[in-house]
Amino acid sequence: MATDFRLKERLPRLTDRLVETYSQHAIINHLDHCPLPKYEAVIDSIQDLKEILFPGYRRREGLHHGNIEYYVGDLVDRLHDALTKQVGRALLHEAGGHCEDGTDFEALGQAKVLEFLDRLPQVRAQLATDVQAAYDGDPACKCPAEVIFCYPGLEAVTVHRLAHELYKLEIPFIPRMMAEWSHARTGIDIHPGATIGEYFFIDHGTGVVIGETCRIGDHVKIYQGVTLGAVSFPTDENGQLVRDQKRHPTIEDHVVVYANATILGGRTVIGEGSVIGSSVWLTKSVAPNTTVTMEAPSLRIRNEDADALKPEVGYQI
Repeated sequence: MATDFRLKERLPRLTDRLVETYSQHAIINHLDHCPLPKYEAVIDSIQDLKEILFPGYRRREGLHHGNIEYYVGDLVDRLHDALTKQVGRALLHEAGGHCEDGTDFEALGQAKVLEFLDRLPQVRAQLATDVQAAYDGDPACKCPAEVIFCYPGLEAVTVHRLAHELYKLEIPFIPRMMAEWSHARTGIDIHPGATIGEYFFIDHGTGVVIGETCRIGDHVKIYQGVTLGAVSFPTDENGQLVRDQKRHPTIEDHVVVYANATILGGRTVIGEGSVIGSSVWLTKSVAPNTTVTMEAPSLRIRNEDADALKPEVGYQI
Protein backbone atom coordinates (compact mmCIF):
# COMPACT_ATOMS: atom_id res chain seq x y z
CA MET A 1 0.00 0.00 0.00
CA ALA A 2 1.48 3.34 -1.04
CA THR A 3 2.01 6.16 1.47
CA ASP A 4 -0.21 9.19 0.96
CA PHE A 5 2.32 12.00 1.20
CA ARG A 6 -0.47 14.57 1.32
CA LEU A 7 -1.47 13.25 4.72
CA LYS A 8 2.13 13.54 5.91
CA GLU A 9 1.86 17.29 5.49
CA ARG A 10 0.01 17.28 8.82
CA LEU A 11 3.09 16.06 10.72
CA PRO A 12 4.94 19.42 11.08
CA ARG A 13 1.87 20.92 12.73
CA LEU A 14 1.61 17.93 15.04
CA THR A 15 5.27 18.41 15.96
CA ASP A 16 4.60 22.07 16.81
CA ARG A 17 1.69 21.10 19.05
CA LEU A 18 3.81 18.55 20.88
CA VAL A 19 6.66 21.01 21.42
CA GLU A 20 4.18 23.52 22.86
CA THR A 21 3.29 21.01 25.56
CA TYR A 22 6.93 20.91 26.70
CA SER A 23 6.43 24.40 28.11
CA GLN A 24 2.92 23.77 29.36
CA HIS A 25 3.68 20.50 31.19
CA ALA A 26 7.31 20.89 32.21
CA ILE A 27 6.91 18.47 35.12
CA ILE A 28 7.31 15.55 32.70
CA ASN A 29 10.23 17.01 30.72
CA HIS A 30 13.93 16.81 31.41
CA LEU A 31 15.27 19.52 29.10
CA ASP A 32 18.23 21.90 29.45
CA HIS A 33 19.76 19.80 32.21
CA CYS A 34 22.61 17.31 32.51
CA PRO A 35 21.82 13.63 31.80
CA LEU A 36 19.87 11.53 34.25
CA PRO A 37 21.02 8.07 35.34
CA LYS A 38 20.68 5.70 32.41
CA TYR A 39 18.14 2.98 33.06
CA GLU A 40 19.87 0.37 30.90
CA ALA A 41 23.22 0.97 32.64
CA VAL A 42 21.63 0.49 36.07
CA ILE A 43 20.01 -2.79 35.00
CA ASP A 44 23.28 -4.01 33.48
CA SER A 45 24.92 -3.31 36.83
CA ILE A 46 22.27 -5.39 38.63
CA GLN A 47 23.13 -8.32 36.36
CA ASP A 48 26.85 -7.90 37.05
CA LEU A 49 26.15 -7.72 40.78
CA LYS A 50 24.11 -10.93 40.68
CA GLU A 51 27.00 -12.57 38.83
CA ILE A 52 29.24 -11.67 41.77
CA LEU A 53 26.72 -12.71 44.40
CA PHE A 54 25.86 -16.07 42.80
CA PRO A 55 28.94 -17.08 40.76
CA GLY A 56 28.38 -20.04 38.47
CA TYR A 57 24.59 -19.68 38.55
CA ARG A 58 24.18 -16.91 35.99
CA ARG A 59 25.98 -16.02 32.77
CA ARG A 60 29.52 -17.38 33.07
CA GLU A 61 30.13 -21.13 33.02
CA GLY A 62 33.33 -22.97 33.86
CA LEU A 63 34.17 -20.92 36.94
CA HIS A 64 36.45 -22.48 39.57
CA HIS A 65 38.75 -21.37 42.36
CA GLY A 66 41.58 -20.95 39.89
CA ASN A 67 39.87 -18.29 37.74
CA ILE A 68 37.22 -16.79 40.02
CA GLU A 69 39.49 -14.03 41.33
CA TYR A 70 40.26 -12.77 37.83
CA TYR A 71 36.59 -12.93 36.78
CA VAL A 72 35.25 -11.17 39.87
CA GLY A 73 38.01 -8.59 39.70
CA ASP A 74 37.00 -7.72 36.16
CA LEU A 75 33.35 -7.39 37.22
CA VAL A 76 34.21 -5.22 40.21
CA ASP A 77 36.30 -2.91 38.03
CA ARG A 78 33.49 -2.63 35.49
CA LEU A 79 30.91 -1.97 38.20
CA HIS A 80 33.08 0.71 39.74
CA ASP A 81 33.25 2.63 36.46
CA ALA A 82 29.61 2.15 35.46
CA LEU A 83 28.09 2.94 38.85
CA THR A 84 30.38 5.90 39.47
CA LYS A 85 29.03 7.55 36.35
CA GLN A 86 25.39 6.75 37.13
CA VAL A 87 25.60 7.71 40.80
CA GLY A 88 27.33 10.95 39.86
CA ARG A 89 24.44 11.75 37.52
CA ALA A 90 21.91 10.96 40.25
CA LEU A 91 23.68 13.21 42.76
CA LEU A 92 23.88 16.02 40.20
CA HIS A 93 20.15 15.80 39.48
CA GLU A 94 19.35 15.80 43.20
CA ALA A 95 21.38 19.01 43.53
CA GLY A 96 19.49 20.75 40.73
CA GLY A 97 20.78 19.13 37.56
CA HIS A 98 22.66 22.05 36.01
CA CYS A 99 25.95 21.20 34.31
CA GLU A 100 27.55 24.53 35.16
CA ASP A 101 27.63 23.58 38.85
CA GLY A 102 31.31 23.42 39.78
CA THR A 103 30.92 20.45 42.14
CA ASP A 104 32.63 17.23 41.04
CA PHE A 105 29.62 14.94 41.44
CA GLU A 106 31.40 12.03 39.79
CA ALA A 107 34.05 12.14 42.52
CA LEU A 108 31.29 12.14 45.14
CA GLY A 109 29.69 9.24 43.33
CA GLN A 110 32.94 7.29 43.28
CA ALA A 111 33.31 7.54 47.05
CA LYS A 112 29.78 6.20 47.56
CA VAL A 113 30.25 3.42 45.00
CA LEU A 114 33.46 2.25 46.68
CA GLU A 115 31.64 2.09 50.00
CA PHE A 116 28.79 0.18 48.37
CA LEU A 117 31.14 -2.35 46.76
CA ASP A 118 32.85 -2.81 50.12
CA ARG A 119 29.52 -4.03 51.53
CA LEU A 120 29.05 -6.84 48.99
CA PRO A 121 30.63 -9.56 51.20
CA GLN A 122 28.06 -8.71 53.89
CA VAL A 123 25.24 -8.86 51.31
CA ARG A 124 26.43 -12.32 50.20
CA ALA A 125 26.34 -13.50 53.82
CA GLN A 126 22.75 -12.26 54.18
CA LEU A 127 21.66 -13.88 50.92
CA ALA A 128 23.12 -17.21 52.01
CA THR A 129 20.71 -17.13 54.96
CA ASP A 130 17.81 -16.23 52.63
CA VAL A 131 18.55 -19.20 50.38
CA GLN A 132 18.70 -21.46 53.42
CA ALA A 133 15.39 -20.03 54.72
CA ALA A 134 13.66 -20.79 51.42
CA TYR A 135 15.03 -24.32 51.27
CA ASP A 136 14.14 -25.02 54.91
CA GLY A 137 10.71 -23.41 54.60
CA ASP A 138 9.42 -25.01 51.40
CA PRO A 139 9.01 -28.82 51.28
CA ALA A 140 8.58 -28.58 47.49
CA CYS A 141 12.16 -27.32 47.14
CA LYS A 142 14.61 -30.07 46.24
CA CYS A 143 17.89 -28.19 46.77
CA PRO A 144 19.30 -24.69 47.40
CA ALA A 145 20.20 -24.38 43.71
CA GLU A 146 16.48 -24.51 42.90
CA VAL A 147 15.95 -21.46 45.08
CA ILE A 148 18.68 -19.51 43.27
CA PHE A 149 17.50 -20.52 39.80
CA CYS A 150 13.74 -20.38 40.22
CA TYR A 151 12.35 -18.48 43.20
CA PRO A 152 11.02 -14.98 42.52
CA GLY A 153 11.15 -14.26 46.25
CA LEU A 154 14.91 -14.64 46.27
CA GLU A 155 15.21 -12.54 43.10
CA ALA A 156 13.26 -9.73 44.76
CA VAL A 157 15.17 -9.97 48.03
CA THR A 158 18.52 -10.03 46.21
CA VAL A 159 17.78 -6.79 44.37
CA HIS A 160 16.34 -5.31 47.56
CA ARG A 161 19.44 -6.02 49.62
CA LEU A 162 21.56 -4.29 46.97
CA ALA A 163 19.17 -1.35 46.61
CA HIS A 164 18.93 -1.00 50.39
CA GLU A 165 22.68 -0.53 50.72
CA LEU A 166 22.56 2.23 48.08
CA TYR A 167 19.58 3.76 49.88
CA LYS A 168 21.51 3.86 53.17
CA LEU A 169 24.29 5.71 51.33
CA GLU A 170 21.69 8.36 50.41
CA ILE A 171 22.05 7.77 46.69
CA PRO A 172 18.96 9.18 44.93
CA PHE A 173 16.97 7.58 42.12
CA ILE A 174 19.04 4.45 41.55
CA PRO A 175 17.76 2.33 44.47
CA ARG A 176 14.16 3.01 43.41
CA MET A 177 14.98 2.25 39.76
CA MET A 178 16.34 -1.12 40.88
CA ALA A 179 13.35 -1.84 43.11
CA GLU A 180 10.80 -1.07 40.40
CA TRP A 181 12.69 -3.18 37.85
CA SER A 182 12.52 -6.07 40.30
CA HIS A 183 8.84 -5.33 41.00
CA ALA A 184 8.02 -5.59 37.29
CA ARG A 185 9.86 -8.92 37.02
CA THR A 186 8.61 -10.63 40.16
CA GLY A 187 5.34 -8.96 41.18
CA ILE A 188 6.96 -8.25 44.57
CA ASP A 189 7.12 -4.57 45.58
CA ILE A 190 9.77 -3.83 48.23
CA HIS A 191 10.73 -0.22 48.79
CA PRO A 192 14.53 0.07 49.07
CA GLY A 193 14.16 1.83 52.43
CA ALA A 194 12.65 -1.24 54.13
CA THR A 195 14.95 -2.90 56.67
CA ILE A 196 14.91 -6.71 56.45
CA GLY A 197 16.77 -9.11 58.74
CA GLU A 198 18.40 -12.43 57.95
CA TYR A 199 16.73 -15.72 56.97
CA PHE A 200 13.91 -13.93 55.16
CA PHE A 201 11.63 -15.96 52.89
CA ILE A 202 8.84 -14.75 50.60
CA ASP A 203 6.91 -17.84 49.47
CA HIS A 204 5.26 -17.54 46.04
CA GLY A 205 5.41 -13.78 46.37
CA THR A 206 3.02 -12.31 43.80
CA GLY A 207 1.35 -9.18 45.13
CA VAL A 208 3.58 -8.70 48.19
CA VAL A 209 4.04 -5.02 49.16
CA ILE A 210 6.58 -3.88 51.77
CA GLY A 211 6.69 -0.15 52.52
CA GLU A 212 9.64 2.17 52.95
CA THR A 213 9.75 2.38 56.75
CA CYS A 214 8.89 -1.25 57.41
CA ARG A 215 11.24 -3.13 59.76
CA ILE A 216 11.39 -6.90 59.52
CA GLY A 217 13.37 -9.07 61.93
CA ASP A 218 15.18 -12.37 61.46
CA HIS A 219 13.58 -15.67 60.44
CA VAL A 220 10.42 -14.08 59.03
CA LYS A 221 8.31 -15.79 56.38
CA ILE A 222 5.53 -14.13 54.37
CA TYR A 223 3.26 -15.43 51.64
CA GLN A 224 1.75 -14.00 48.47
CA GLY A 225 -0.51 -10.98 48.61
CA VAL A 226 0.77 -9.71 51.96
CA THR A 227 0.76 -5.92 52.42
CA LEU A 228 2.95 -4.24 55.03
CA GLY A 229 1.71 -0.72 54.43
CA ALA A 230 0.70 2.65 55.85
CA VAL A 231 -2.65 3.23 57.53
CA SER A 232 -2.77 6.93 56.62
CA PHE A 233 -0.61 9.75 55.30
CA PRO A 234 -0.30 12.72 57.69
CA THR A 235 -0.22 16.19 56.18
CA ASP A 236 1.17 19.52 57.37
CA GLU A 237 -0.65 22.84 57.75
CA ASN A 238 -0.38 23.38 53.98
CA GLY A 239 -1.88 20.03 53.13
CA GLN A 240 1.45 18.59 52.01
CA LEU A 241 2.43 15.03 52.93
CA VAL A 242 4.68 14.77 55.98
CA ARG A 243 7.67 12.66 55.01
CA ASP A 244 10.45 10.94 56.94
CA GLN A 245 8.14 9.43 59.55
CA LYS A 246 7.64 5.75 60.31
CA ARG A 247 4.50 4.82 58.43
CA HIS A 248 4.83 1.05 58.07
CA PRO A 249 4.73 -1.80 60.61
CA THR A 250 7.47 -3.59 62.50
CA ILE A 251 7.60 -7.38 62.19
CA GLU A 252 9.70 -8.99 64.90
CA ASP A 253 11.72 -12.23 64.71
CA HIS A 254 10.25 -15.64 63.86
CA VAL A 255 6.92 -14.31 62.54
CA VAL A 256 4.85 -15.96 59.79
CA VAL A 257 2.35 -13.89 57.79
CA TYR A 258 0.01 -15.91 55.58
CA ALA A 259 -1.47 -15.04 52.20
CA ASN A 260 -3.36 -11.77 51.63
CA ALA A 261 -2.91 -10.50 55.17
CA THR A 262 -2.76 -6.69 55.50
CA ILE A 263 -0.77 -5.09 58.32
CA LEU A 264 -0.79 -1.30 58.45
CA GLY A 265 0.65 1.55 60.44
CA GLY A 266 3.95 2.79 61.78
CA ARG A 267 2.97 2.04 65.36
CA THR A 268 1.88 -1.51 64.60
CA VAL A 269 4.26 -4.15 65.95
CA ILE A 270 3.84 -7.87 65.35
CA GLY A 271 5.48 -9.53 68.32
CA GLU A 272 8.15 -12.21 68.09
CA GLY A 273 6.94 -15.71 67.30
CA SER A 274 3.47 -14.64 66.17
CA VAL A 275 1.43 -16.09 63.31
CA ILE A 276 -0.87 -13.88 61.23
CA GLY A 277 -3.48 -15.86 59.30
CA SER A 278 -4.69 -15.41 55.75
CA SER A 279 -6.79 -12.33 54.89
CA VAL A 280 -6.35 -10.79 58.35
CA TRP A 281 -6.54 -6.97 58.50
CA LEU A 282 -4.46 -5.47 61.31
CA THR A 283 -3.88 -1.88 62.40
CA LYS A 284 -3.02 -2.73 66.03
CA SER A 285 0.01 -4.32 67.61
CA VAL A 286 0.06 -8.02 68.47
CA ALA A 287 1.81 -9.43 71.55
CA PRO A 288 4.61 -11.97 71.09
CA ASN A 289 3.65 -15.61 70.43
CA THR A 290 0.11 -14.70 69.32
CA THR A 291 -1.92 -16.34 66.55
CA VAL A 292 -4.37 -14.06 64.73
CA THR A 293 -6.92 -15.61 62.36
CA MET A 294 -10.19 -14.71 60.69
CA GLU A 295 -13.36 -16.37 61.87
CA ALA A 296 -13.97 -19.49 59.78
CA PRO A 297 -16.30 -18.81 56.84
CA SER A 298 -19.65 -20.54 56.46
CA LEU A 299 -19.70 -22.87 53.43
CA ARG A 300 -22.63 -24.14 51.40
CA ILE A 301 -22.12 -27.59 49.84
CA ARG A 302 -24.41 -28.56 46.93
CA ASN A 303 -25.27 -31.93 45.40
CA GLU A 304 -22.70 -33.46 43.06
CA ASP A 305 -24.72 -33.16 39.86
CA ALA A 306 -23.95 -31.29 36.66
CA ASP A 307 -25.68 -28.15 37.83
CA ALA A 308 -23.42 -28.02 40.89
CA LEU A 309 -20.67 -26.64 38.65
CA LYS A 310 -22.79 -23.63 37.73
CA PRO A 311 -22.79 -20.60 40.07
CA GLU A 312 -26.04 -19.85 41.85
CA VAL A 313 -27.50 -16.38 42.18
CA GLY A 314 -26.57 -15.08 45.60
CA TYR A 315 -24.04 -17.87 46.21
CA GLN A 316 -21.86 -16.94 49.18
CA ILE A 317 -18.82 -18.33 50.93
